[in-house]
This record gives sequence, C-alpha cells and structure tokens, in this order.
Amino acid sequence: MSSGVKKVVLAYSGGLDTSIILKWLQDVYNCEVVTFTADIGQGEEVEPARAKAKAMGIKEIYIDDLREEYARDFVFPMFRANAIYEGEYLLGTSIARPLIAKRLIEIANETGADAISHGATGKGNDQVRFELGAYALKPDVKVIAPWREWDLLSREKLMKYAEENGIEIDYAKQGKKSPYSMDANLLHISYEGDQLEDPWVGPEDDMWRWTVSPERAPDEPTIMTLTFERGDIVAIDGKAMSPATVMEHLNKVAGANGVGRDDIVENRYVGMKSRGCYETPAGTVMLKAHRAIESLTLDRNAAHLKDELMPKYAEMIYNGYWWSPEREALQVLIDKTQETVNGDVRIKLYKGNVIVEGRRSETDSLFDATIATFEDDGGAYDQKDAAGFIKLNALRLRVGARRKK
Repeated sequence: MSSGVKKVVLAYSGGLDTSIILKWLQDVYNCEVVTFTADIGQGEEVEPARAKAKAMGIKEIYIDDLREEYARDFVFPMFRANAIYEGEYLLGTSIARPLIAKRLIEIANETGADAISHGATGKGNDQVRFELGAYALKPDVKVIAPWREWDLLSREKLMKYAEENGIEIDYAKQGKKSPYSMDANLLHISYEGDQLEDPWVGPEDDMWRWTVSPERAPDEPTIMTLTFERGDIVAIDGKAMSPATVMEHLNKVAGANGVGRDDIVENRYVGMKSRGCYETPAGTVMLKAHRAIESLTLDRNAAHLKDELMPKYAEMIYNGYWWSPEREALQVLIDKTQETVNGDVRIKLYKGNVIVEGRRSETDSLFDATIATFEDDGGAYDQKDAAGFIKLNALRLRVGARRKK
C-alpha cells in the first residue's frame, strides 16, 4: 500500500489484538511503528508491553504512568460538574479517551510521526472519541483504524493471522479469558458482550471484579469524612491525598461495601443502543458527596444553572468533545462556581448504599440556622414579607384565571 505514512504511533496494550494491529501496520502500511502504553489505573501490569514491542522490532516504546494526570485534569474537573450521562452512566470510559488522544498526539509530535492508530472498532463510541480528540489537537494528522480497513473480522481470522505471523498466543490464557469486552481505569471497569447482549438476562455475580454484592457486604457500615477544596476531594478522614490516591482509596473501601454497580442500556453516539454493566465505586461516592457539599455552599441559582447545563456537558464528554470550545467554555463556568465549594462531608457506606450523614463548611456555608429554624428566630426573618412575595408571583396566574372566566 502506498499510503505516504512513514511513522505511526499506536495505542498499544500489549494484548493479542493490538499486537496483531502492530504487525498489520508494519505489513500493510510498510511504516515504522511507535508504541504507546498508558497506565491509567487499569490494575494490570503495563511493563510487559515493552518486551512484546521489542520482540516485534519496535525501537521507540512509550510506557507512561498517567494516573495522576488522569485523575487531576480529567476526572476531577468532570465531577465538579456532577456529570452523568442519561441519568446513570458516570462516563468512566468516555473521560479516559481525551487523555489517550492527547498523549498520542504529543508522542507523534515528539517522534515526527505523521499518523496515529487505535484498536477501537467501527461500531463503538471510542473511535469517535479518539479521533475527535486527535483532530482537535493536530488537525492534519492521519488516523489509521484497522477495524474499519481489514478483513480480520472474527476471532478465528485474528488467531490465524497471529499464528501465521509468529505473534505469541497464550492458549491457556485465551481459554481463561473473560467472555466480556472489558475496559478499566481508575474511574471504572465496564463489561459488554456475551450474555449481556440480551438486556433481559442479568449479569452473573462472578463477573464483577471490584465490588462485592450488597448482600455479601459487611454488616457493619464504614463511615468516612471527605474534605473538599474548590469542589475537589483533597483529604479523607483528615489525611491529605492526591487525586489518584483519593480514587484508589475510595475504589477499595466503597467496593468492599458493595457500592458502585450499575446495569445500563445506553444510546451510543453512532446510533445504536448498547447494554453495559459498570463498576464505579469511587465515582459513586464522589458524586454523592460533591452534591452534598454543594447543597451547603453553592448559591441556589448557580446550582440550578449547573444542573440545567450538566446533561449537555455530559453528552459532550460521552460523544468525544472534551477538546471542543464549548466544553472548555462550560468548564470555566463550572470551575467558577466551585470557588466556594469547600468543607467536609461525612458519609456512610453500607451494603451498596452511599448515605450522607453530615456536611459542614466553616468558610462558605450558606445555611443560616437563625433564619431556617422552626423556633423563635428573634426577628431574623419577617414572615409577613412572604405575603407580598406570593402575590407578586401569583399575579400572572390570577390574570390568566380571570381571562378563563
């Protein structure tokens, strides 16, 4: 193939599929391949990818620990918005893609590559997310998506290609491989495929990896205090933590209490409905706690405006528009509202539930007990004022009612 591509940066996991893609790129495009493997908290060793890439003749190999950048610059800003797609999905896969796209482009610029490549299929959202991000950051980059080009469209064809090209296949591991298509990072782990393709069939309990079932969770609750600064969790039970450490800790503790499972049928950007199961222990706690501290510290109309804009913001992330001007503009507004979101939230984790038990802010609380009390408020609030307030707000209703007579 005369493609004009001299060097391509491949998002490389080191697994069978991306190893096949690596060889396919070498054969079909006759180009040099640079591999990029990201650690974003998927819980699997990434260093073995180096040896596999070297064995396939790769000279430029990037293996990056991006956990802190992922949590700090992508997950935490998203949670300041309380983003949730279609009322349920906490966007665990979606929010990781702009970071991977960013790093692919950075490596392409560093190595002089003229193309990038990924292993996303032509049916899913990830191809859109990777490529919209790449084009936003490097408009003229060439994107190679093998699943949209090759004819290796079955597991049998992929295995045959691997055997013919000397790509190592661990048959024992293949036999033990999960039947589900899975994606994991610090925020979540997702499951699709196999019996989940029937929306009526429930997931098997042994499918879940990060959470115990609520029925098997401890009989004693776990209580913890989360400290927020400008909308971000900065400490747990008084211990300062980095963003990634916060998420790692919450994943462990919340998962042990059965928190974070979800089973969703969602609308993909490419047009089809898809059923997926998700484990998002840390994210489930973060969302609940963040809304709790906002309820105390955020002005009513600012909070309501955020809630009105949130579905659009979440849709931007789900569809791959993290690097768009509209998302960036919304982020400025969201971050402005978070200047006063400071304080502590005490939560109880119990058998799959996240229960808010208390919230406080010494510097930014808008809760005034002297006004809200049911007891004698000492004149802090004049109840007679409510009469005029109600009549003014009822004026249009009264005028409309008279017209109907």
